[in-house]
Amino acid sequence: MTEQAFREIYAAHRDPLFRFAYRLTGSQASAEDLVHDCFVGLFRKGFDPKLGTIRTYLYSAVRNLTRKHYRESGREYDLGETDHVSVLESALDSMVAHETAELVRFAIESLPPLQREAIVLFEYEELSLEEVCAVVCADLAAVKSRLYRARERLRKVLAPLREAA
Repeated sequence: MTEQAFREIYAAHRDPLFRFAYRLTGSQASAEDLVHDCFVGLFRKGFDPKLGTIRTYLYSAVRNLTRKHYRESGREYDLGETDHVSVLESALDSMVAHETAELVRFAIESLPPLQREAIVLFEYEELSLEEVCAVVCADLAAVKSRLYRARERLRKVLAPLREAA
């Protein structure tokens, strides 16, 4: 890969990858480190187009680095589909407009990791269902199920916010 090609890939994908990593970790510093490590890996190892698109390759790399980050930091990256949401309801009545974005971010961070990955990739990063499947190494039915469950949990948690508006 030429230096110019690398620069173009970096320019095109750095910000979306950062947003993805940030939404998975909730930490700006961690997200920056993960994206940096992703591009270092790309620069060192290169990219094989047989693996898919560069976009899905990079998102997969960030996802895998995030999982590794959680393992190494001793924090749990629970791959189960257990319920981690319901902390928000008492605070919703007193929220003002600028706090709504933080509330939504917290709700998304509260989703189980597999659901959070799916919703962030599909809704925020605007990857197609097929691209999400490639990034998370799951079949279409699994991704659709994760999206459905994530949306249902978000509806449930954010319902008081909608009622207040």
